[in-house]
Amino acid sequence: MVLTAQQLEAMMPDASQIMSDEPEMESSLHYMQLLLLVTCLEWLWRDRNDYFIGANLTIYFSRQQLRNRDFRGPDFFIVKQTQKRPRNAWVVWEEDGKYPNLIIELLSNSTADTDRNLKKNLYQDSFHTSEYFWFSPETLEFAGFRLAGSQYQEIVPNEVGWRWSEELGLYLGVESGIMRYFTGEGKKVPTPEEAALEAQQSLQEERQRAEKLAERLRSLGMDVE
Repeated sequence: MVLTAQQLEAMMPDASQIMSDEPEMESSLHYMQLLLLVTCLEWLWRDRNDYFIGANLTIYFSRQQLRNRDFRGPDFFIVKQTQKRPRNAWVVWEEDGKYPNLIIELLSNSTADTDRNLKKNLYQDSFHTSEYFWFSPETLEFAGFRLAGSQYQEIVPNEVGWRWSEELGLYLGVESGIMRYFTGEGKKVPTPEEAALEAQQSLQEERQRAEKLAERLRSLGMDVE
């Protein structure tokens, strides 16, 4: 029998005070990669309020798991069509039964086997998460899967090795050893700092073009203020 979100919530304890129970990231490489994934997407979706990004945050999805605390949450996940607000953890029965639409795990020596096998099966069979990617900041191993029916199928990379995410409407790809987002037109999604620098450079180029035009007009004897 498939339980509704309301039935699931009624069976579960009050989770309003449940806190995330995640260990620290494996290394500074993992931390910086996670920070980049969060900040770039938040910048791109800055005008939206219908999503939640979880970063190294516990997902509570069953009474047994809540009791045993035997599940380490995803490094990065997205839940769409939900309220954008701070949360101490993602508690499925408090969130209308919603599971992540997309999950990214950052592989390390201690987690790689679990991420490739146990977690992949969990996200496929229990979470029914539409897309699952993993990436190693150390070895640059990169893979992506999309749910087709009840099974994950590998997302075939394009000619430059990027993999398309239907959930994000973006490519995920590795550039200079770092996973980044790219638009369908191939433009890299910037960090807020990169976006500000691009805007400044664009303004400077516009001023230079205006100055050259003014000089040209003056050379032709025209009065340009």
